[in-house]
Amino acid sequence: MRTTPTAVQGAALALILVTGAIHFIDAPGSFGDATYKGLLFLANGIAAIIAAFGIHRGGRRWGWGLGVLVAGGALVSYVISRTVGLPGLAPDIWFEPLGILSLLVEAAFIVLFVQSRREGPPKAM
Repeated sequence: MRTTPTAVQGAALALILVTGAIHFIDAPGSFGDATYKGLLFLANGIAAIIAAFGIHRGGRRWGWGLGVLVAGGALVSYVISRTVGLPGLAPDIWFEPLGILSLLVEAAFIVLFVQSRREGPPKAM
């Protein structure tokens, strides 16, 4: 049985897909910084697509969980990369436009995750 996504699910789908798209767009430049960073950006984009699929399929718990890992992990990694730097890399510039957009989108997804918990328990598998 196919269900219609709620407004929260629809917004979360858009936000997690934008998060993934930002990381796909920035991946080539990230490979220039360090191979592992480029691979992490690609993994973020792929995981965002998988999370969106899970959320779309009726708000599956694993989709939301993966989405929080993608968005939260990217948000925390951004802060780390701008303060102490990532392994083998010096701290980066704080205010670059794509990074700020990513932070806003990731934070908004996390807010929607919290809101989705208030709507009631998600359907299992």
